[in-house]
Amino acid sequence: MIAGADEAMKRVCLQTDIPFFGPPFLPGDVHIWWTSLDQSGSRLEKHEQILATDERARAKRFRFERDRNRFVRRRGVLREILGCYLGIEPNAVRLTYGEHGKPKLVEEMVSRNIEFSLSHSEGMALYGFSHDHQIGVDIEYVREVPEMDQIAGQFFSEGEKQVLRNLHAREKMGAFYKCWTRKEALTKATGVGMSHPLDRLDVWVDPDEPRELSGAAGDSGKARRWFVQDLSIGHGFAAAFALEGRRCRVHRYRCAQ
Repeated sequence: MIAGADEAMKRVCLQTDIPFFGPPFLPGDVHIWWTSLDQSGSRLEKHEQILATDERARAKRFRFERDRNRFVRRRGVLREILGCYLGIEPNAVRLTYGEHGKPKLVEEMVSRNIEFSLSHSEGMALYGFSHDHQIGVDIEYVREVPEMDQIAGQFFSEGEKQVLRNLHAREKMGAFYKCWTRKEALTKATGVGMSHPLDRLDVWVDPDEPRELSGAAGDSGKARRWFVQDLSIGHGFAAAFALEGRRCRVHRYRCAQ
């Protein structure tokens, strides 16, 4: 079922029903997972059981049941995947949070040097995992945005705004979402969150440029290079990931219900 994976990972994945196919998780790999968050019944109950105390408390604070269930699902899936990579039970995964709320493994659990990021939008969750290098992911449900020009005016760089102005109307929305998801992925990867002025991040919005980019300008003046790539997740969604440092081997997995 799991080509090349160690026995501990295989055992946990079989217990959690995660369909893990392909190569083992090696340095230089990026693993992208995505899943639907609309789920009920025994699978949802199992996800709730493996959450940490603080996650259960957070789930209870949601006003609407759908939002609560989606939170339980996305955190449960995150724990199952991390459990597979670490070779431990999902409920044994211990998380902490950075200054801007980004979850990460506690220090004593980082022997595998796993970095990860997650995002969700309209019932779909996206996860990115990397060895050693910071990673950020973002997913957005594509819909009409009446305030598109105002948002671009506030958050896009001068170069990005110029590109948008030159696009035909039918191309504009796709370019807008491509730019936005790249920016969000980059801010998550750098760990600065929305506190960094997004209009100082230039992520090349032009839809005619190659899908794989070699860097991103304006990253708080840092000299490091960033790799940014769009992701095809499914009809109606735009998505991207950003990775610190260099190009990589990307493997994609859809997590079954």
